[in-house]
Amino acid sequence: MRVVWAVIRREYLQRVRSRWFVFATLGVPLLVLAALVAPLWFASQGDDAGTRLVILDRSGMLAEALAERLSEAGLVVEPAGLDEEEAVLDERVRAGEIEAYLVVDPETLTDGASRWVGNQAPSMVQRLMVRQAVAATVLERRLGMGPDAQRLLRGGDLEVEALEGAPAAGMETPAFVAAYVGSFVLYMVVLIYAVAVMRSVLEEKTSRIVEVVLASLRPWQLLLGKILGVGAVGLTQLAVWVAGSALLASVALPALLAARPELGRLNELREGLPGPGYLGLFLVFFLGGYFIYSALYAAVGAMCNSDEEAQQAQLPLMLLLVVPIIAVVGVIESPNSPLAVGLSLVPFFSPVLMFARAAAGAAPAWQVALSLALMAATVPAVAWVGGRIYRVGILMTGKRPTLPELWRWVRES
Repeated sequence: MRVVWAVIRREYLQRVRSRWFVFATLGVPLLVLAALVAPLWFASQGDDAGTRLVILDRSGMLAEALAERLSEAGLVVEPAGLDEEEAVLDERVRAGEIEAYLVVDPETLTDGASRWVGNQAPSMVQRLMVRQAVAATVLERRLGMGPDAQRLLRGGDLEVEALEGAPAAGMETPAFVAAYVGSFVLYMVVLIYAVAVMRSVLEEKTSRIVEVVLASLRPWQLLLGKILGVGAVGLTQLAVWVAGSALLASVALPALLAARPELGRLNELREGLPGPGYLGLFLVFFLGGYFIYSALYAAVGAMCNSDEEAQQAQLPLMLLLVVPIIAVVGVIESPNSPLAVGLSLVPFFSPVLMFARAAAGAAPAWQVALSLALMAATVPAVAWVGGRIYRVGILMTGKRPTLPELWRWVRES
């Protein structure tokens, strides 16, 4: 195992020291930070917070409650008299005493319409705040509905309870987001690192370095070292991404919510996301998918003589990866349909589809265990086939082998 460890060490250090690895590894958490901080920066540059607004209530019934709601949203609200002229308020806007004034009248009690007058149009956040505040105030006035009754109009929570330990089909938005995003990221990282194994094999073959290397170790030792070394790079990158994103989000998200209280549902979304078990599932399915596809991609690299040949030869493997990513939305929406269950148990599809079902809380434990067992049984079988093709193809040059020739390699090598 000493020579295998030497190959692992070389593959690992060669990649983690590259500029691409550093850029990609640090770039993802920074993108997460940018996605969270950019709205915060725009909030600090904008004038939503502290906007001075006068409410001109021609109905005489809405100003007080409306002012209270808008004040809670961060606006500085000043009620106007019933008889105050709009021309006077126009002059105050032009003089910079106030940013705008909001006109509500008896018709507002019928259709909920209001009018914003100012030098600048309200921001999207301001539009949303005003529309919600006016609608809530009108409902409260006309129907005598307090905040609790208004929450019922928006829809109550549906608590799903399954019998006999079966998972509840269907999911809340956070679980759907976690399942879909996680399965897509899983597809990407498996593809990226499996292709990295193929390119490493192809590079050594075309440069004839492999002929020198194989004088010191066996083909299976070289292949095993490559797969484990590149896999270690993938685990390192994933660990940095998870830790960095979690750290940055824990700092940036509270600041964003403090600047934008109306975005409080972001906090609900964060609290609803799966916990450490989700990351454990991700890791297990990444390893299973990576070992299956890296052995196959290594075989593709060994039997080809150029990048062009490799691009064509990997198309069947790409189809195996594309099918689950196309089907994942339907699987998440109907996770317990026979088709979804059947596809998620196929070892080549399990890394994406079974993970998506499990992350959404829709897969029974026995199905997850069965898919992992099938993947575990597939890994040595695929490694055996890929290893035999690799052992013959790595030293062969010339035309790309045909399917009958590949079959002969597998049977006779």
